[in-house]
Amino acid sequence: MTDRPHTPVLDRVNLPSDLKRLTDTELRALADELRAETISAVSVTGGHLGAGLGVVELTVALHAVFDTPRDRLIWDVGHQCYPHKILTGRRDRIRTLRQEQGLSGFTKRSESPFDPFGAAHSSTSISAALGFAVARDLGGRPDDWGIGDAIAVIGDGAMSAGMAFEAMNNAGHLGKRLIVILNDNEMSIAPPVGALSSYLSRLYAGVPFQELRAAAKGAVDLLPEPFRQGAKRAKEALKGMAVGGTLFEELGFSYVGPIDGHDLGQLLPVLRTVKARADGPVLIHVLTQKGKGYAPAERAADRGHATAKFDVLTGAQAKAKSNAPSYTRVFADALVATAQVDPRVVAVTAAMPDGTGLNLFAERFPGRCFDVGIAEQHAVTFAAGLAAGGMRPFCAIYSTFLQRGYDQVVHDVAIQRLPVRFAIDRAGLVGADGATHAGAFDIAFLANLPGFTVMAAADEAELVHMVATAAVHDDGPIAFRYPRGEGVGVEMPAAGTPLAIGKGRVMRQGDRVAILSFGTRLSESLKAAEALSARGIATTVADARFAKPLDHDLIRQLATHHQVLVTVEEGVIGGFGSHVAQYLAEQGLLDGGLRFRSMVLPDTFIDHASPEAMYRIAGLQAADIEAMVLGALGVAVATRRA
Repeated sequence: MTDRPHTPVLDRVNLPSDLKRLTDTELRALADELRAETISAVSVTGGHLGAGLGVVELTVALHAVFDTPRDRLIWDVGHQCYPHKILTGRRDRIRTLRQEQGLSGFTKRSESPFDPFGAAHSSTSISAALGFAVARDLGGRPDDWGIGDAIAVIGDGAMSAGMAFEAMNNAGHLGKRLIVILNDNEMSIAPPVGALSSYLSRLYAGVPFQELRAAAKGAVDLLPEPFRQGAKRAKEALKGMAVGGTLFEELGFSYVGPIDGHDLGQLLPVLRTVKARADGPVLIHVLTQKGKGYAPAERAADRGHATAKFDVLTGAQAKAKSNAPSYTRVFADALVATAQVDPRVVAVTAAMPDGTGLNLFAERFPGRCFDVGIAEQHAVTFAAGLAAGGMRPFCAIYSTFLQRGYDQVVHDVAIQRLPVRFAIDRAGLVGADGATHAGAFDIAFLANLPGFTVMAAADEAELVHMVATAAVHDDGPIAFRYPRGEGVGVEMPAAGTPLAIGKGRVMRQGDRVAILSFGTRLSESLKAAEALSARGIATTVADARFAKPLDHDLIRQLATHHQVLVTVEEGVIGGFGSHVAQYLAEQGLLDGGLRFRSMVLPDTFIDHASPEAMYRIAGLQAADIEAMVLGALGVAVATRRA
């Protein structure tokens, strides 16, 4: 729908400074209008909806009380930042969210001074905010605004990551004035897991009055006057009880809360008092509801976390139907089938059971599936322990998130040659989520590790076979990568068949040019071969399947029987093509005049756009492959516009 909501108060707001002229009653009206505008905008673009709806009142209160951008407001992950963008001078572009040349779906420093720190991965906000606080006290001035307060807004799911506690431990030690808002909605992308989630639930279970909790912590003086007297009266009654906030206070924070994050009558006085009185690190525990105020989001299992374009009235999403299953679903089904015959198969994910398909595995094998929370480092080493204990663990993590556990991949898995199976979802370019979520680096950072086996599925059928291959591979770690989205529509096997390790396959035979593809650019390589053949250039196309170990026999055959050899991969320099080039050089296969070219992702971070646009920008479409071959042959071709 394109109808805009009626927003008379919001229409008076261009920047957060405009909120200072509004009464508290008008701020409440502003919050309602901001929620309606957010829903309307995301219905046009798609994107992360539920998180933003859950922090509408908090966003209004923070910008009304603090002086952004001088006060540095840092949103953890950034899923919830759409209302923030509307209030910070970007309303006129809010319907370009996640589109090419449009607004990012996350916070981004280059986009606005009101985004002081970019984010899209979890649990970085407290560390960054502490950095701003220390820079402030040391006289740092990175821009004309100066640095005032540093405020981190972090969800309860993100708080489960070790990095958040590392930052809080350091902040408590330094004692700097720092404000952390714990946005507790009992929901990240999936319901949170672990002891911390249970602890937070106990903080407010059965005790609805935030002044009781603050009284028990000795934080009465940080409460606004309306709450202070009740807190003092409750103090004796709570003496000796097991009280909330102890964990945070032991880390050196004054704890205030929990308070209702949808009640500006609570948020505004608490934030104003903390701004006026805090002299060290403070944690404000705010309770919110993800998807708040939009019934379709509130009813959704993920509280409307991510949506395609949708109808505002019904919530019905406009998703294009595909005849091919998604790669994620293919992986999940293949893993379930494997686990049915092998009781040693277990699955591990880091807070992404739905995104990786392991929710389906958990339904079938609840005792063999482990969601460890937003803790990729722990996930990798936990999987290593499972492998050392005789199990066959599949560690399913997005490529971009596996980066967060790389030391553990090296130290705890590779050096010990433990047979952990890494299922790497979202490998390659990912469209609207942009550079922060692109799986660009995993080929390079895994294939350089001794003893690692690295595969890439060219299509959904190959993925089934790679799951079967990984399941029976006990000689060291093994990884297989596959992209976001639907498969290419090939015929699916009834069951997976283990592949011969380090052996590729020839898909098409020619005698002049060879294209060696690693991963899902195979279909584009075959299209390029068709175009080249139409020019009279006979072209071989091969699917490498393995970046490590390389198929030396196949590479030698291609190098010695063709004038041109081109490798194609959806990864950065230093990956598959670099390994092929190293082998060719070592074997002297470049000495006879072979024209070798390697096509990789460009040496830049590609901003959000449609997948097709990103491949055009990256130069990895069929026409680009054809042009690379023609250039190697010395045939003049027209330059394609990016």
